[in-house]
Amino acid sequence: MSYLEAIKIALVIFPFLAFLFTIPFILWQYHKYGSINKLRVLIIYSFILYIICVYFLAIFPLPDKDSIDMTAPICQLIPFSFIFDIIKKTSSMKNIWMFFGNSSVYTVLFNVLMFIPFGMYLRYYFKNNLKKTIVFSFLFSLFLELTQLTGLYFIYPHPYRLFDVDDLMINTLGGIIGYLLMGIFMRFLPSRDNIDMESLEEGKRVSGFRRITRFCLDLFLWSIFTVICGMFLGTEYITYFSLFIYYVIIPTIFNGQTLGSKFLNMKLVFPDKKIFRLFFRLVLIILYYLVLPFGLGTIYMFCAKNFDFSDILTFVLGAIYILILGVFYLVNVTYIFKRKILFYDRISRGEYMSTIGED
Repeated sequence: MSYLEAIKIALVIFPFLAFLFTIPFILWQYHKYGSINKLRVLIIYSFILYIICVYFLAIFPLPDKDSIDMTAPICQLIPFSFIFDIIKKTSSMKNIWMFFGNSSVYTVLFNVLMFIPFGMYLRYYFKNNLKKTIVFSFLFSLFLELTQLTGLYFIYPHPYRLFDVDDLMINTLGGIIGYLLMGIFMRFLPSRDNIDMESLEEGKRVSGFRRITRFCLDLFLWSIFTVICGMFLGTEYITYFSLFIYYVIIPTIFNGQTLGSKFLNMKLVFPDKKIFRLFFRLVLIILYYLVLPFGLGTIYMFCAKNFDFSDILTFVLGAIYILILGVFYLVNVTYIFKRKILFYDRISRGEYMSTIGED
């Protein structure tokens, strides 16, 4: 397997790992800054892709267990052995191209190049000084070497790659070079502090996506709260009780904030009669998003059961209902994305406000 094939595998795996990372990333960005900066997204996700590529380059190709030489050496602990290997293999080289074509030379160059981006990320985004860059570059390299030494965490009975102390030094050198090179590029890029300031400034407005994130987080937390209440208080009417406590009582006590909106640094503000308006708004939301659409579904099921509909008509009406339901929720999500004030907020006179900068 070539280096390019390992990178291709990383590109295939990346979307799945990025998806798993996305939800905690969104929650943390809204918690810390109140917004999601596009440049930050590009930097973070490119860093994840880079780490995946380096990791796969270190472990691939994976051999068959039966093909592993159980007597092969597992460690090379003599520093600077790569220099003697290069001298030995290049003594008969006739030109510079043959020199760089030597496997010992391009392996060293590759190990240096592989860690240059790491040093650049550490300095630019993570704001590490040279000392920390050296330490983290060494530790990352050590992690890769231990992965090889343990036979991919003891999946293999014997290491299929050599633990090489020279790789630790060469990789760390790559991190140092990356740190120094980033000093040049930073003259043309916005600083991490500027990215943070722009994020905080943008976070003073409540975006539509932030509202949707708050809705999903609150729904998740309310579900957990309902289960806990059911364990101690029984199941009868527990849903209504937990809804009232979570979406009415808690925001009344905590200045218009549910647990989710507090974590995401936003609140729902009312001019007066907060508890009444919270309760009225909750009733409107339940009627609008649950009773109305699923009430139509109940009517459809009743008609399909009690009237002599043909199979084709039943299917067509069911498909139309599902289509209407999908369009209904899509339209409302789109309105929220565009920061439109929906009728239940207009009637209850609720207004979303960011708490970024209030501390």
